[in-house]
Formats: sequence, C-alpha cells, structure tokens
Amino acid sequence: MGICRDIKTEAQQLPRKGGTRAALFVYAVAGIDTMAFTSIGVSLVTYFYGYMNFSLTKSATTVTNFMGTAFLLSLFGAFLSDTYFSRFKTYVLFGSIQVLGYALLAVQAHFSQLRPFPCKNVPLSQSNQCESADIGQLAILYGGIYLIALGNSGVKAALPSLGADQFDEKDPKEAAKLSSYFNWLLFFITVGVMLGVTFLVWISDSQGWDWSFGVCCIAVGLAILLLTMGKPFYRNNIPKGSPLMRITQVFVAAFRNRNLPLPQNKEDLHQIKSREPENGTEILQRTDQFKFLDRAAILRTKQEASTSSAHGQWSLCTISQVEETKIVVRMLPIILSTVFMNTCMAQLQTFTIQQSLTMNRKIRNFEIPGPSITVIPQLFQLFLIPVYDRIFVPIARKLTEIPSGIRQLQRIGVGLVITAVSMAVAAVVESHRKSVAIEHNMVDSASPLPMSVFWLGYQYVIFATAEIFTLVGLLDFFYAESTSGMKSLSMAISWSSLAFGYFTSSLVVSVINKVSGGWLANNNLNRDKLDYFYWLLAGVSVLNFGFYLLCASWYKYKKLELNREDATSDKKAKGKMETCGV
Repeated sequence: MGICRDIKTEAQQLPRKGGTRAALFVYAVAGIDTMAFTSIGVSLVTYFYGYMNFSLTKSATTVTNFMGTAFLLSLFGAFLSDTYFSRFKTYVLFGSIQVLGYALLAVQAHFSQLRPFPCKNVPLSQSNQCESADIGQLAILYGGIYLIALGNSGVKAALPSLGADQFDEKDPKEAAKLSSYFNWLLFFITVGVMLGVTFLVWISDSQGWDWSFGVCCIAVGLAILLLTMGKPFYRNNIPKGSPLMRITQVFVAAFRNRNLPLPQNKEDLHQIKSREPENGTEILQRTDQFKFLDRAAILRTKQEASTSSAHGQWSLCTISQVEETKIVVRMLPIILSTVFMNTCMAQLQTFTIQQSLTMNRKIRNFEIPGPSITVIPQLFQLFLIPVYDRIFVPIARKLTEIPSGIRQLQRIGVGLVITAVSMAVAAVVESHRKSVAIEHNMVDSASPLPMSVFWLGYQYVIFATAEIFTLVGLLDFFYAESTSGMKSLSMAISWSSLAFGYFTSSLVVSVINKVSGGWLANNNLNRDKLDYFYWLLAGVSVLNFGFYLLCASWYKYKKLELNREDATSDKKAKGKMETCGV
C-alpha cells in the first residue's frame, strides 16, 4: 500500500538539526575533556619528579613527548573519522580509550608497590640518590599516559569538527555563527583548563594522585554520556572515503602523466559533471599553483571522459580532487610557521611550573599548588574572548565584510607577534627571580624564595592573548579551507602544529644543553640559565614571524563553486509530496 506525506509538515514536527543548541553539547563535552587532559598535562611534571623519581629535565621531556604524541596521533583519529566512522562515533570510541588510560594511572597511584619510594621533599643535594622506577612500574606508567594520548587523538580530531558541522558555512547567517563557534569553543576549553589546574590539581595535592586520576576517569565517562544525549540534535557527517587516499591518487596520476603536455584550455581537464557522483556538492576552481599536479586531470581520450568516475582512479582525477590536494600542500608551510609558537608554549607549561615551586605561593594561610598558577591566563582569556567575539568582530565585520572580522591568517600573525613579546617578558622575570635567590643566599635552598608566584602571571597573560589569536585562528582557518570530505583531517593538521611544537621543545632543550654547556642541566633552576633560554626563544620567535609572513603572503584561499544544477533540483523537491511503498 502506498501513502503520501508532506515533507514540510513533517519537518516542522521533527526536532531541528544543528545550530547553537547542538553545539552546546560539544561546548560542554570539550570543557570536561579539557579539564581532565589539562590537569594531567600541567601536573605530570610534579608527579614524575616527586613520585616517579624522574629528574627535572626528564620530567619535562617526558611530559612534552606525551603531549606531542597526543596531538600528533590526531591524524590517525582523523583518518578513521573521515573514512570509516562519523565524528560522533569517533569521539565515543576514543573517549572510552581515554577512560582506560586514566583508570590505569589511578590504579598505579593507589597501590604503592606499583611505584618507587617517592623522593618528595628530599634535599636537592641528595636527589641523585633516589631509587629509580623499575621496568614494570614504567610499563604501567607509560601504558596509562599513552592510552590517554591515543584516546585524545580521536577526541581532538572529531569533537571540534562535530561542533562546526552544526553550522552551514554556505549560509551567510550560519557562516558568521561558525566563526563565532570557534571563539566560544576556546571559551569553554578555557573553563575546562581552569577547573583542571585548580580543582583537579587541588585534589592531587590534598587527596592524592589516585583520587585525581579517578576523578578524570569518571569525568570523561560522563562526557561520553552527555554527548550521547545530544545525538538527536546533531547534523552527523557521512564518511566520504579517505582523503589521504584521494591525495595519494592525485600524486600517482600526476606522476603517470608527467610526460603529457598541459592543455591550454582548462575545459580540457577532467571536472565533475552535474550528475557525476562526488564527495559532497563542492566543485573547486582550478588555481595556478602546483601546475604539475594538474596533470592528474589530463584527459587522454574522449571515451575516458565519459566513462571515468570522479574518484578511485589512479590515472585520472577531477580538478576538484587535484585542488583538494593543493589545499593540503598549501597548508603545510602555514603549519610549519606556527610550530615554534607551540614550542614556546610547551616551555611555559613545564619550566614555569617548576619556577613556581621555588617561589612564594601563599595567599595568607592558603598555598597555591604550583600547576594552578596557569589559572591566571585562563581568567584573562575568559574576559578577553567575549570582548573579541561580541565587540571587535562585529565592528571589523562591518568594515571588511568578512564573517570572522579579519582573515584567519591575519589573526594567526598577530598571535605570533605577541608570542615573541611573552618570551622576552619571561626572560626578564626569570632574571629577577634568580637575582632574588642570590641576594638572599638561597641558591641551593629548597625553601621558597621571598618572591610572589604572581610575577609569573605577566608572561602567562601575554601568551594567553597570543593563544586567543593563533589557536582559534588555526582551527577556523583549517576548517574553512578544507573540503567537506576532509574536515576531521583539517582539524588534525591544526593540532599537529601543537604536536610538533611539543616534540621540538624536547629537541630544543637537548640541543641547547649540549651547545651551551648545560644551561638547563643542573636540576636546580637557581643555577640554570633559564633566562638565557627564554631570550633565545624570543629571538627565534621574531625570525619565525618573518617566515610566517612569507608563507601567508604566498597562500591562496580556495575558490568554491556550488553544483548549481543539483542545488536547484533540491529546492524544487522541497514541499512536494513524496510517495513511498510499505
């Protein structure tokens, strides 16, 4: 029997998909997940040094390697999200892996036989006599933290893209909301960071590390449940095949056709036809950069044009597929030019916390945990993000007619300049801290210096401003510039900048120690030359900004056309009666 139903009437009865309501679930989950992950990132230095008996340098290096791996593996999570799973399923899967990692760390922290005897509060002169962790204890430790790193990889690739999918970038009204989405995503991430560096760090200091890891485990589990509750409201993406496979096809086809001459008329290159199957409805215009890749779209015969499919061919690709590959290639220099900023951030997250442990952290009778000093820049971000989104962006939008107010690449550049300033300020503050230690004859003392920990707030606040510009600018830029079939990959590419920043941080510390004769090798900040190290970072940051200017001026934004024929037919279909058999 056949029945008829009015699509318009049914659409009004069903819950509306997407929009701010759906994004609210993503905001909340991002905050919870960040709370757990950040508390680990900022406090593991203390855990490694005080409870696992690592040296200061090894503690910092291990943390930066862990953080770098967590962000670099997001490329793997993105591959699964774009190719096999939806972004929602990717988060649920990898979030569950995170839960296992936190649980494993909680078990190790709870049972003392799974850890070496801690050297906490041992005088600096006797710290080399502490017992090291054995192989079994290290296996549990590294197993836990790298399960968290693996889980974080899928979360970072899928969650921001899931939220951004709730806004249609082709709709002018929703395009403005999409740009605002990334600002408010950072806002909720900042709230999560604040809770992580205060509440969870307080738990680890007062209740124990087993309680801290246990709370992280429960919190991430509840975050998975919360995201599941919002499933009826999401616009869920359909996996469109591996973007890495499509990119590889372009390079292989271009190599196979390397001896063919490029046609003068672009119409002679293979492009998507109006009814040809394609990953999405985007048709990208041909650009003049990387012309050697255009050979992948050369039609050898007319028969080939009529029988070839849009994707899956290793000898013929469409112009849109070629341009998708060019987008990724153009993104690489931008990523490379932002890596060093994240190297500076990694140094602040490790050495600043170690600096705070040597300073006066008391407010009357309350002592601030060292890792909680990062709450200062977070408070500043909570104030600055709404000001930027509600005041600066609308004013700039009226002047430039750009939904985000200014171009994403301009926003990233501003952040890189501020990064150099923050490193210079960090060098000045460290010089003052060492002078206080010398003045009060406390160079080898484990007691806190008569210098307030809030001196470190200057460098943190300035760098927090840089992060608002650069981090959000990167996320917005890569999501906007990517095609519909590689949104998760684009998020992973932006996070990979953080990954390489952390890995470079470890390399930089090792190289500087060797070249300088041991600026950071004393296990005692009062004798190290951390101020020299910060000055070096400031100088390299200036050079890095110059490199970024070259990359940004060379970049060409993607040119997009809509498949008008399909779009018109879709509009005509709306409101018509649909017949279906039962």
